[in-house]
Amino acid sequence: MKNPFENLDKVLEHRMRLQIMSVLVANDSYDFNTLKELLNVTDGNLATNMKTLEREKYIFVSKSFIDNKPNTRYKATDSGRASFKKHLDGMEEVIRQQKN
Repeated sequence: MKNPFENLDKVLEHRMRLQIMSVLVANDSYDFNTLKELLNVTDGNLATNMKTLEREKYIFVSKSFIDNKPNTRYKATDSGRASFKKHLDGMEEVIRQQKN
């Protein structure tokens, strides 16, 4: 029998990164402060996890100014969306095999 855990994405096994991707896949984009408030995390925790997702090319980052204040927005990339879906499919397979 194949190990169902092999289909899980190591990057998305981290709870915070899975939550971030859940929000970004369900929405067009999110800015840093709104995402921080939604997930109830610190600046440093969010920034660290966003850097990991950006390095893996799961998210696209855009920086701009709104009313002379910096604004950082995040959007899931196509490969990030595909990785997220594959991870969820892998979790479903783990559950299916555990029930049998």
